[in-house]
Amino acid sequence: MPAAPPAHPSGARPPTLPPDRVPRHVAVVMDGNGRWAAGRGLPRTEGHRAGEEALVEVVAGAIEAQVGWLSVYAFSTENWRRTPAEVRFLMGYSRQVLRARRDLFDSWNVRVRWSGQRRRLWPSVVTELVEAEALTAGNTGLTLTLCVNYGGRAEIADAAARLAAAERPITEESLTADLSTPDVDLFWRTSGEARLSNFLIWQAAYAELVFTGKLWPDVDRRDLWDAIVQYADRDRRYGAA
Repeated sequence: MPAAPPAHPSGARPPTLPPDRVPRHVAVVMDGNGRWAAGRGLPRTEGHRAGEEALVEVVAGAIEAQVGWLSVYAFSTENWRRTPAEVRFLMGYSRQVLRARRDLFDSWNVRVRWSGQRRRLWPSVVTELVEAEALTAGNTGLTLTLCVNYGGRAEIADAAARLAAAERPITEESLTADLSTPDVDLFWRTSGEARLSNFLIWQAAYAELVFTGKLWPDVDRRDLWDAIVQYADRDRRYGAA
């Protein structure tokens, strides 16, 4: 039997909501690691280290809230513009986190998936991503999509190219079906920034947007639950009156 994530130390529990008010797919921009570190006089890399626990916390909270899909922006196609030292750290650290946490996520019945481009990624990072996918492929709980070397525009362009190569019609329906994740219900970004930053831009066309002021390393599952409550209070009309 799968293990349940440990309860939050405070004893806090997820909000009690009707199933149709719980977002099926939550997209998360884990923003603020660098500012968290700078505010403490630490190297930016220490902010990324601190953000690992926040990720585990949010995965636990998503499971407890009965979210179906959680997609996290781990490394964007634009992040290659950072300093070579930070990019090297992020590549190595991504590999270490995958290796260290995949068994935990597997024990929680989480299915891990990867969305992003292989181009430029370290082969060792690709190996860890592929192995995490294989290890958890049969799990039936939360689907956790790690978006590594991911860009929303690149994903759309790649999907269109695949459809064209297969001589299939390129329509809204065919593009949607070819993308790596379903439509986003709740788009949540930390650190107070209020933009999409090229993350799941097709899937987030009708997402509810929630922006949290906390920096990512300071976040825990209760902040996710607050965002879910905000989502539940909204009236989603999809353009209708």
